[in-house]
Amino acid sequence: MNTFKLCPRFEKAMNLMSQRWTGMIIYLLLSGPHRFCAIESSIGVSGRILSERLKELEKHGLVIREVIPETPVRIEYSLTEKGLAIEPIMREVEQWSQNWL
Repeated sequence: MNTFKLCPRFEKAMNLMSQRWTGMIIYLLLSGPHRFCAIESSIGVSGRILSERLKELEKHGLVIREVIPETPVRIEYSLTEKGLAIEPIMREVEQWSQNWL
């Protein structure tokens, strides 16, 4: 009998992307840098969860946090090159949802 073994890297990617709000955060950041409050209000996620997700995405190298020295200090989040590489997948999911949901 053939047994299917899941690739550990694929499993890791799916675990990351399947966390609640992660896909929506990445999708929103595809349009460019956003401030924390703009992300929070755009997708309706709580501040605590958004903070956790952004830290996780930053840890994995998908998001960069930029501190802009103004008064008051402005912090923007944007996708890294690694994060932008997900765009074709997100666009396919977007198209699939338009066709089937």
